[in-house]
Amino acid sequence: MNAFYEHHKDNIRFAYRCFDRILLHATIQPFQQEQRAVGFFWTYRQIYPVSRQVLRDIATQYHNWAKNRSQKWGVPIQADPEGRRDDFVDRYFRRAQPDHVVAIIKAREPATIMTSIGKDDRWHLEMKRRWVEQYNFYVQDSRWGQMFVRVCPYFPFSARVCLNQHYWLALRLQERGIHFQLCANAFLQCSDPEALQKLADFLTADEMISCAQKWLARFTPFFTSEERKHACVQHRLFFAQVEYSDNLVFRRRAAVDALEQRLLDANRTIGQPNKLTLIFGRRITRHHGGKLQTVIEDMNLPNPVIRSHYRKGFLKQYVRDRFILRTETATNNISTDYGIGKAVDNLPQLRQKLSGIIDRYLDAQQDILETFVDHQELRQLTQPTLLPNGRRIPGLKLDQPRQLALMHSLVRFCYLAAEGTFTTRDLYPQTLQAIRMSPEQYKPASLRYDLWKLRAKGLVEKIPHSRRYRLLPHGYQICLVFLKLYEKIYAPLTAGILRPFAADQDIPQEKITTIDRRYSAVIHALDDLVDAVGLKAA
Repeated sequence: MNAFYEHHKDNIRFAYRCFDRILLHATIQPFQQEQRAVGFFWTYRQIYPVSRQVLRDIATQYHNWAKNRSQKWGVPIQADPEGRRDDFVDRYFRRAQPDHVVAIIKAREPATIMTSIGKDDRWHLEMKRRWVEQYNFYVQDSRWGQMFVRVCPYFPFSARVCLNQHYWLALRLQERGIHFQLCANAFLQCSDPEALQKLADFLTADEMISCAQKWLARFTPFFTSEERKHACVQHRLFFAQVEYSDNLVFRRRAAVDALEQRLLDANRTIGQPNKLTLIFGRRITRHHGGKLQTVIEDMNLPNPVIRSHYRKGFLKQYVRDRFILRTETATNNISTDYGIGKAVDNLPQLRQKLSGIIDRYLDAQQDILETFVDHQELRQLTQPTLLPNGRRIPGLKLDQPRQLALMHSLVRFCYLAAEGTFTTRDLYPQTLQAIRMSPEQYKPASLRYDLWKLRAKGLVEKIPHSRRYRLLPHGYQICLVFLKLYEKIYAPLTAGILRPFAADQDIPQEKITTIDRRYSAVIHALDDLVDAVGLKAA
């Protein structure tokens, strides 16, 4: 269990982790090659060549089938609604029966389709990305609960299947007679949290495949049973988008609200993760593409979201349903972001990878919230270090700009994810940015000297037989202590006294943030003390 949970467990009623949204991409592998598609039409349909009209007829047949099925099921085909589709179809699920289609939405969306190019009797096939009308079938599955299947009516019938493990878990708990309360997309109560977590970890790839294949076969009637058996025209499933969430259900709303405010404040200042290489367990190279930043979003809403972007994915932390602190990692490309194959058979490795990311993120948050160091140790850190060879290395100074800049670059989340290792080349650009100097003013040799002082104090170690370094756990915490004292105590108070913002005087008292009110209280207390002892400006 991570340090964050251990520290706050007295306020937590129970905790669980599970997959949230699982979006699967379904393709018929043989038809991704144009030659094999031509072979299918000739072998099983005696059609050659495959002209544009042949493909149009297939799409027309599917549209007619969908219209016929909607009438038979008593489920009208509806246009794409404004707002979130999940909110729109929620009313239809309230009276849904198991294994029934409850709603059909027809919407124009991008898909990869087969196109035919040529004329007369000379045609060839090509795969193209096009915006086409697709059908979203919303289903109440007997095993998975609420889900939807999106099918492209154009050959070769690419599809998307969306599952949610919360609904799957609710049905499994119900089968076992375990009492629970499922609110929207989270469990607020559970009489057996251990059983809940065991069930969440029990989910297998076969469970997803069997559900998806059942509905894909129903929604792609173009193929006969013989063709499915001999031509291998079943859809193969791949992860398109995955969300994995850690849910801490608190006993009291006040406790989670107070913790949220502290997390928001910490992420505004100390260790802002402008480069997130280490939490996500992968190093950044010159070939990297995508975002590397943390932002706080939805500041005008009751529950702001801390969102850390990394490549095609992100990690977000927020309060939902008043009592739950949710930390959720998501990706649109598990291969690029995590180095894991997209096939659904890789579910166990993906679960382990995402769980490790969340653990490292929460450990880092706890380090930021609760770092402390003994006073005697702090005095020792400021004293010079004498090496066995007699060489004297200066101590660490609380207000030394170069040292603070180096510490600031070290505690950024970018060095929590490549298993904590880095080179001076990795560190140099970020230290320059923090210290706000040019390369001529602060050279790599200066950085190596400053890093040497941290090594002498046992905060950083050099990896043997390499050029790489590692920031030790206690070194990470001590760096945070130095930065907290300077950036959150001395610097803000000094700025508030010497250069206060005039516009702050016009802000109503009730709209001033809690942290600003506390800083103001300290400044006013200092003014009262100065007046009391008679220290006034001449």
